[in-house]
Amino acid sequence: MADFEVLVLDGTNPSGVAMTRDILAAAALFAAKQGDPAPTWGFYSPLGGRVALQGGLSVETRRLPGGSGRRGATLLIPGLWVGHARELMKRLEADDCRRAIRRIAAHVADGGQVAASCSAVFLLQAAGVLTGRQATTTWWLAPELARIAKDTQVAANRILCVDGPVITAGAAFAQSDVMLYLLRKRFGAKVADGVSRVLLLHERSEQAQFVLPSMLASGDALVTRLTERVETALPSVPSVPELARELCVSERTLGRHVRRATGMGTSDMIQSIRLHRARSLLQNTRMAIEQVAAAVGYQDATALRRLMRKVGGATPRQFRSSADVGAKA
Repeated sequence: MADFEVLVLDGTNPSGVAMTRDILAAAALFAAKQGDPAPTWGFYSPLGGRVALQGGLSVETRRLPGGSGRRGATLLIPGLWVGHARELMKRLEADDCRRAIRRIAAHVADGGQVAASCSAVFLLQAAGVLTGRQATTTWWLAPELARIAKDTQVAANRILCVDGPVITAGAAFAQSDVMLYLLRKRFGAKVADGVSRVLLLHERSEQAQFVLPSMLASGDALVTRLTERVETALPSVPSVPELARELCVSERTLGRHVRRATGMGTSDMIQSIRLHRARSLLQNTRMAIEQVAAAVGYQDATALRRLMRKVGGATPRQFRSSADVGAKA
């Protein structure tokens, strides 16, 4: 049994496959040089054989094993290449996706771990393993996930979400965040940090980075104006009713646009903008945490610490430490 089973379907994003392979190969090489256990992996598909990736590339796979006894393996699923949510929904109805969905559900039910990035998160949703959990996906598909997964807390502003045995990540290149997180957890910080330095991935912290607020607007002109207004108003952001009046819409209309574009409520989106600014100040200035809290509109640093730990999975000090490590690497 391999440590990591990379599940590849027709039309999978080739960068996600190559990135997974390169990171695991670098980890194995680094571990061998250090005399430490090295990760093992393989490429699999529901039926085995050569699988066509997006763009004319392909990869040889083995048939994904079924049954119990594989709970020690992490099932990795890079994203599928799609241009629209409707295309993704249709893709999920194909035979290979249906087979994959059944395997995902069985793997988690047997106590196994699963990790998906980008559009592949929708395979987890279809398998029922996101129920009652927090999850993320690529920013432009997050509203669709929030629409169909009413029983899932969709964190559109997160790049990485870890909830029990289920790991989800944002857009295609967030696959690197998944791999660094898993290597750190399963093979230790030395291997993960070594791979990060060798492949110049240290700028991408596994500690739950946030998506840029401007990207969350998803092309919605009203939400873009709201985002710009909030960013320029910090630390003194007007209330939601005041913002709606300034934008000449009702609170309900504003909320509907924000929900459709981001999968979040208006207050949650404003909070995500505050957190993004706070993270930027922590990593790019030497401002004290108390000063950062004031700069983004919190009365005291305790509130900021509590919120960053709840939403970002790390304290302000840890975010600052990750930036210091990256600067020294």
